[in-house]
Amino acid sequence: MFEKEIQEYELVRQEFQQKIADKMSRQQWMEYNEILFSAHSCAIEGNSFTVDDTRILREQGMAMVPVGRSLLECTEMADHFRAFDYMVSHLDHPFDEALLKEINRLVTEHTLSYRAPNDVPGEYTTEDMAAGDTVFGDHETLIARVPKLMDSTQKALQDGQHPMIVAAKWHGYYEYLHPFRDGNGRTGRLLSNFILLGAHHPLLIIRLEDRAAYIAALKQIRTEGTDERLVAFFFNTAINRMKGELSQKRKNSRPVLFF
Repeated sequence: MFEKEIQEYELVRQEFQQKIADKMSRQQWMEYNEILFSAHSCAIEGNSFTVDDTRILREQGMAMVPVGRSLLECTEMADHFRAFDYMVSHLDHPFDEALLKEINRLVTEHTLSYRAPNDVPGEYTTEDMAAGDTVFGDHETLIARVPKLMDSTQKALQDGQHPMIVAAKWHGYYEYLHPFRDGNGRTGRLLSNFILLGAHHPLLIIRLEDRAAYIAALKQIRTEGTDERLVAFFFNTAINRMKGELSQKRKNSRPVLFF
C-alpha cells in the first residue's frame, strides 16, 4: 500500500534535496524551515501570526512584538521556537515518553498557566478532554496507551518502514490519545517531524489553508477506524510543498530585464 505515493515522493525528494536543501547552509535551511513550520503549526491552533510576523519575532525576539499581535500569541510562538530548537538538537534522543513530555513542556511552558492554571506543562491531563466537536475518551485509559505507541513507533523505524508512513500513523494515533491538557497538535506535528528529520527527510509543513483537510483526515480515524486518509494527506502535503518550492526556485532563477 502507498507504493505509488512513495515512488513519487522519493523522486521529488531527490530533486528537492539536490536543488534546494543542499544549496543552503544548514543554519539557513533550518531557520527557513523553523519560521515557516512554526507560523503554520501555530496558526492551525488559532494563532494569528503570519510568516512575516514569525520571521520578525524569530530574528528580533520579544523586543519587537509585531503590530496587532497579542503578547500571548508572541509567547506561544517563542515557546514553539524553543521546542523546535530542542527537537533539532536532540535527533539522537530515543523516541520515548521522556521526549514526548519534554517537547510538550517546551511548547506550553509559558502559556499553559493562562489556559489551564492548575495544570503542569509536560504532564498528562488529569481530566477528560474535548475540543471543537470532539469528545475524547477516558483520559486515564488513553494515557495508559502512550508507552506502547512510542515503543511500537520506535520499532517501526528500526524495522525500516517508510518514515512518512511512520510519521503519519504515529501522528494520527497520538492525536487520538490526546494525552496533554494543551499543545497536543503542536507537539504532534513537532514529533512527526522529529521522525522525518531523523531519517534525513525534509520537514512536513501543514499549511493553514490545508487545515480543513487535515482535521478531516484525523477525524476519519475516530469515525471509521482507518488512517489511510491521513497517510495519503501526509504524502500529498509533502509532495506539494517540495514541488511548490522547486517551481519557485526555477521561476526566481530566470533572467530578468532591468531596462
